[in-house]
Amino acid sequence: MTSVTTQKMRTTYCGLVTEALMGQTVSLCGWVNRRRDHGGVIFVDLRDREGYVQVVCDPDRADMFKQAEGLRNEFCIQVKGVVRARPEGTANDNLKSGKIEVLCHELVVLNPSVTPPFQLDDDNLSETTRLMHRVLDLRRPYMQNNLMLRYKVTMEVRKFLDANGFIDIETPMLTKSTPEGARDYWCLRASMTACSSRCRSRRSCSSSS
Repeated sequence: MTSVTTQKMRTTYCGLVTEALMGQTVSLCGWVNRRRDHGGVIFVDLRDREGYVQVVCDPDRADMFKQAEGLRNEFCIQVKGVVRARPEGTANDNLKSGKIEVLCHELVVLNPSVTPPFQLDDDNLSETTRLMHRVLDLRRPYMQNNLMLRYKVTMEVRKFLDANGFIDIETPMLTKSTPEGARDYWCLRASMTACSSRCRSRRSCSSSS
């Protein structure tokens, strides 16, 4: 495995690599959205929360290129390389990073992945499939946008309340039910005496259905 000689896991996000960084060395982390082998040169569409960037792996660096040959969709990787302009006629106007690419110098596989059960850009997934593979579902652009929107709305509400003197207190503090179907477990000290005649251990004291 090739090691990335940098103190930082990333210097910027994939979707934020633009012409402003032309000629600079960047360190990026993300998921492999696509891997394309074009006759000895491997192109990797690297994805993170901010978007995509194209990474170019050429065979001049043998160790790195061998790592790139084994990449598959949803591998989590770290790359270090130089930002350069894409060849004329290959720019992608749909991406912020569409006019540049990153020539990979070093590559590390942070976490490999089995073959995903579906492509993340597939918009025709059933709800059963989405819920069965919830972790992957939350990586899809549509769900990512929903999560970011929810975060922004929540932050604006909290800012307004804070500016108007409200204090955020969550109750109850000892336990909080969740909608995933897990059984709640909690046993207050005050209830220990009352339930001691019915149970032998604290684990059976209070468990909601």
